Amino acid sequence: MSQNDTTTPPTGEKLQKVLARAGLGSRREMETAISDGRVKVNGKVAKLGDRVDARNNVSFDDRPVTLRSEEEVPRRVIMYNKPEGELCTRKDPEGRRTVFDRLPRLKGERWVAVGRLDINTSGLLLFTTDGELANRLMHPSTQVEREYAVRVMGEVKREHILAMADGVMLEDGPARFTDIQEFGGEGINTWFHVVILEGRNREVRRLWESQALTVSRLKRVRYGNIFIDKRAKAGEWIELTQGEVDDLSTLAGLETRKVPVLTPDEKNRWNRDKHKRKPVQTMRKQQRR
Repeated sequence: MSQNDTTTPPTGEKLQKVLARAGLGSRREMETAISDGRVKVNGKVAKLGDRVDARNNVSFDDRPVTLRSEEEVPRRVIMYNKPEGELCTRKDPEGRRTVFDRLPRLKGERWVAVGRLDINTSGLLLFTTDGELANRLMHPSTQVEREYAVRVMGEVKREHILAMADGVMLEDGPARFTDIQEFGGEGINTWFHVVILEGRNREVRRLWESQALTVSRLKRVRYGNIFIDKRAKAGEWIELTQGEVDDLSTLAGLETRKVPVLTPDEKNRWNRDKHKRKPVQTMRKQQRR
């Protein structure tokens, strides 16, 4: 390289990170939105790789985006107990119920899902207003434990357990359970608790299928240090406490931040949202008709 060649380091932050921080979705969702041409910077359609700072004018679907520093982003987290039959998507073209249908409404922000569960899997889902927290908790490098209760059909042998603990090769790479504990059951239906460190699509089911065994029930019971509990029945949500949010922040390698106190208007709106939701059992009866 000649002495006249100089490289100017990029300034600002990646556009998808800034958009996620604004509560518009996860980084992955924002990358898709940028690729689809839904984001503009200073009036021009943005592209992946663009960086922005406070001096830039950013719009999403032609609506201005307020750029905020990490310290300005409210960090709220709710735990949702997902029933089977709901989709982990914001909108479904076929009109099926999604997990977002039941969540409390936010003003000027959006809930960002921390990971996903497939339509036939129930249990713990976390949602946050802080896109950076969601990204850190989902990223494989953070090594956050996800624990599942699994009911397995078939005769589970010791060699099956050892194989899944040592690791098996799936179509998208090696996978393993870091812990497998039997939790009882009778006959060919036995319950286990298993732990994984990634959130790949149907990873738990595919690990059991690699041993010619079928998962008949699957429920996530823990994400990191948050356990599902009786505060949220199936189809219900509960806001996490300051201590729980601090624990998640520490796990994600982020500074702790005070959880905003709900305003009287927000309290009323969230309570209305909770009480207007149809009970899961009622909905199931309607779906059978």
